[in-house]
Amino acid sequence: MRIYLFLLLFSAAVTYLSTPAARLLARRLGAMTAVRARDMHDTVTPRLGGVAMFAGIATSLLVAAHVPFLHRLFDESRQPWAILAAAALVCAIGAADDKWDLDWMTKLAGQILAALLMAWQGVQLMTLPIGGIILLSPRTALLLSVLVVVISMNAVNFVDGLDGLAAGVMAIGGCAFFLYAYLLTRGASATDYSSLAALVTAVMIGACVGFLPHNLTRARIFMGDSGSMLLGLMLAAATITVTGQVDPERLSGADFFGQFLPILLPIGVMVVPFLDFALAVVRRIGSGRSPFHADALHLHHRLLALGHTKHGAVLIMYLWTVVVCAGLLMPVFVDGPATVILWVAGILLALLLTFDPLTLFNRRRHRRIRPPGGTP
Repeated sequence: MRIYLFLLLFSAAVTYLSTPAARLLARRLGAMTAVRARDMHDTVTPRLGGVAMFAGIATSLLVAAHVPFLHRLFDESRQPWAILAAAALVCAIGAADDKWDLDWMTKLAGQILAALLMAWQGVQLMTLPIGGIILLSPRTALLLSVLVVVISMNAVNFVDGLDGLAAGVMAIGGCAFFLYAYLLTRGASATDYSSLAALVTAVMIGACVGFLPHNLTRARIFMGDSGSMLLGLMLAAATITVTGQVDPERLSGADFFGQFLPILLPIGVMVVPFLDFALAVVRRIGSGRSPFHADALHLHHRLLALGHTKHGAVLIMYLWTVVVCAGLLMPVFVDGPATVILWVAGILLALLLTFDPLTLFNRRRHRRIRPPGGTP
């Protein structure tokens, strides 16, 4: 555990120290986010924050390759290097989009290429975790692996609309997934706790933590597509390396729920991005537009419409991520009835704070009694 925490902190430190350089680079290159009608920011802001996040992830993985505890991961497989290469590719594509606003087809082609690169080097689904069901064919495994990676990248990209939102959600969800991957590895071996999924998740969390101080409230830099696609790819890679490669029954004594965790937990980690992504696709296709056509109807827009502040909307989405991830992990540690009670209580609290009728009423009343001469 100490090695993973060290690499997490190392990734955070490198990202934090690299972000000012990325901000300067964005200004020099003109990779700036203009103020548009659908945007939540009110000043022109540099992008390319993902470049600093990639620096933290890449240097941490290179350090990990020289740690004796993790040697097996790098010596026996090319998967870590494939993940790093795919991360470099999507970060480069995202950086190009941050600078030149690439069309959606070019970005999608780059995402598929990165997913294929990982699958080619073995980062692909081999079995389903429910009883170790073998997928129908290698082609099915390849297509499903690519689909998981592409959806994850676009889901994080869709939710990245408020200061600190995407990085915070991924850090919170990543912590839950890291804990699960680590416990799964400990349950599978009494001597070897090295896990590619835990490693990838740890360095991803570190990149988010290191970037957040620059991105919270009145952000000085945005992660841009270079960051959002990078985070989506890293979580997808961690999910794929866990799924079907360790028997989850060993974690909780053949517990039935434990067999579904490799599927459910990644969905829980990405519940906010996935929900936003799914609603956006349905909404846009239903109106006859491309699913990649931008609009101002994302979840964070809807929370603002309910009366939440920008900061409050971010905290609400953090809360939902915590509630869902904690609810999925609790059966590993707590008996069934207690899990149900705690999860229901968490959901009710999240619903109450989401709709927040008292605060909403007070804000509307404040607008109604605005003094004469106030700006509309």
